Amino acid sequence: AFGPTVTTYVQQNPDPSPQDFVLWSLFNTMFCNVFCLGFIALAFSVKARDRKIAQDPASAVAFGKTARSLNIAALCLGVITIIIGIVLLVI
Repeated sequence: AFGPTVTTYVQQNPDPSPQDFVLWSLFNTMFCNVFCLGFIALAFSVKARDRKIAQDPASAVAFGKTARSLNIAALCLGVITIIIGIVLLVI
């Protein structure tokens, strides 16, 4: 009646945390801020981080995807602008 107790633990896989891309947005805000896309991406990144802290992963993922898209656009336009500036400087 008083034998050993068997306890079973079920370990759940942790859900991956949604990405917020704050560092990338900060970089784009400082160096590749064409049409203020870096600043807008930073705003969406901060919103994603706030939603992540508020335990709302669906909104955090949505804001994170928007921030990622804006970061890609800002980086591409920034690199193109830098390349055009260098070419114009050389010519």
